[in-house]
Order: sequence, then structure tokens, then C-alpha cells
Amino acid sequence: MSQTSNVKQLERSTFHLLKKAAQNAANLYVEKVGKNGITQRQFAVLIAVNENIGISQTQLVELTSIDRSTLADLVGRLIAQGYLRRKRDKNDARRNVLKLSAAGKRALEDAEPSLSSVDRKLSSLIPKEHRKSFRLALKILADDRQQT
Repeated sequence: MSQTSNVKQLERSTFHLLKKAAQNAANLYVEKVGKNGITQRQFAVLIAVNENIGISQTQLVELTSIDRSTLADLVGRLIAQGYLRRKRDKNDARRNVLKLSAAGKRALEDAEPSLSSVDRKLSSLIPKEHRKSFRLALKILADDRQQT
């Protein structure tokens, strides 16, 4: 197979195009937020905890689709940075629950305008008449239940 045909094959590959689009989005996020800002995954965790006070790490895995071991490390770092607090559930001593700290709320508020800017920029690259169907297609692809 020639190099030209390999490139054409990649241009037809849904997986490759999604990975490339995700990398471009991540690069844009780093440009807007900066290398010292919270990462997109950290933002997702902070948002999920903020909107679901007292959420467990198991529930957080389901909500964010971040795998269990990666999420455990991520939560540990967010606790060490003072963005999250973890404590035992009052109703079930075997369960830990998470809550956003004041520093976590500030980090979320600081990052939100940049993330919104990234979302607007990415959306602007899609022709207006295709945005709704594009988001629907992404939701379908992101739906974990579809993967089984």
C-alpha cells in the first residue's frame, strides 16, 4: 500500500478523525486555559461534583466516563490541590463522598470562561446548519451503552 493510500484510509477512518479532532480540541483548550490551568478532565470532575454534592467516586466514574483507576488518581490530585474534599457518607460508612472546596469553586469559576470560549470556537468551525446533528452524533458516539 502506498503512502498516499494510507493517508486516504486515515481520512475515511472515524476513529482516526475523532482522535485527531479531540487532539485539536485539547490543544485549543491548553491555548485558552494555559498549561498551568486545570485540565479538561479536572474541569469535568469539578463540574460533576459541583452539580452532584455528595457524589461517590463510583457515581463519578459513571457520570464522567473516566476509568476507575484514572479517576482515583485524578481525585487524589484534586484533593491534594485543595479543590475537593472527601469524607465518609453519614448513611453508609463504607462509602466516601466528594464535595467541592472553596478553592475548587474558584478554579471552576476561573476556568469556565475559557472552556466556554473553546466550545464556541469549536462550534464555529461547524457550519451552523450542521451543529445540532453534529452534537447529536457526538452524544451517540459518547454513549457508553452503545459500546456493548
